[in-house]
Amino acid sequence: MPQRNRLSVFLNAAERRINMKVVLLQDVKGKGKKGELCNVSDGYARNFLFPKKLAVEADNAALNELKNREEAQAHHKKEELAAAQKTASMLDGKSVNIKAKAGAGGKLFGSVTSKEIAAEIKNSIGIEIDRKKMNVADIKNYGEYTAEIKLYPGVTAKLTVKVSE
Repeated sequence: MPQRNRLSVFLNAAERRINMKVVLLQDVKGKGKKGELCNVSDGYARNFLFPKKLAVEADNAALNELKNREEAQAHHKKEELAAAQKTASMLDGKSVNIKAKAGAGGKLFGSVTSKEIAAEIKNSIGIEIDRKKMNVADIKNYGEYTAEIKLYPGVTAKLTVKVSE
C-alpha cells in the first residue's frame, strides 16, 4: 500500500469542506456585520450560526429581503441628503443677531456659546439645529463671526453671527 504524503491528505480535507452562503442576522466576529452575505463552512452554519439565530441560509427569499433592505437604506440616505441640502440652502448667507452684555472695551461677560446661537436660529429662522454640529470660534467680544454648521457629511452651511448690545 503506497504511503500518502501529508499534502495530499490536507488537500483532500479542503476539498471535502462545503461552503454555504448565509445572510447574517447579527454581527458575527470574524465573519461580518448584520445584513451581509458571506460564505461559511456548512458545519459552522448548521452547528453554530443557525441554532443561535445569528444567520439564515441565503435562499431566494432571504436574498430578496436583503436586496429590498439595501434599496430602502439607500433611499433613506438620499432623502436625508436632500433634506440637509434644503436646510443648508435656507441657512447659507443668513445672519443671526445675538444680544449680550459686556464690560469696558466691548469684552463680553462670559461668551456666546453654540447653544445660544442654535436657540436664536430656531427663534429667528425657524430651523432647529443641533449645537454639536456647529463649529464656531470663541465669541468673547462684540462683532461679526462666521459659524459653520455641518448638516450631513459633505453638506455644510455658513452663517453670520452678529453680537451686539
